[in-house]
Amino acid sequence: MRRQRRRDTEPELALRRDLHHRGLRYLVDVQVVPGLRRRADIVFRGPRVAVFVHGCFWHGCPEHATWPKANAGWWREKIERTRERDRETERTLAEHGWHVVRVWEHEDTAAAASRVSDVVAARRTR
Repeated sequence: MRRQRRRDTEPELALRRDLHHRGLRYLVDVQVVPGLRRRADIVFRGPRVAVFVHGCFWHGCPEHATWPKANAGWWREKIERTRERDRETERTLAEHGWHVVRVWEHEDTAAAASRVSDVVAARRTR
């Protein structure tokens, strides 16, 4: 697991390229709320939008999650803990006025970028 990239994954880089191409500027790999030991992949500080790009395996994608047969109990527990941590992160950020956008690695990059840019635009006009 140490070899898994924490940032700059292919889906994340593709999304960042598309957002940058659309003229959006953002911060990368940022601790959004002080004291919260979680970092967002892409952050728009002004409109307070945090984007998380999730891998289907590691975050238990509802469409593509696979459950390993070897050491199945340990993996199921690990992925379920990750899902719960994701929900807790979203709740905490919402309490601090942030909007969370979750993008799965299997999503079409252009569609995901459109979704993110729509949220950012809507929150800028508030």
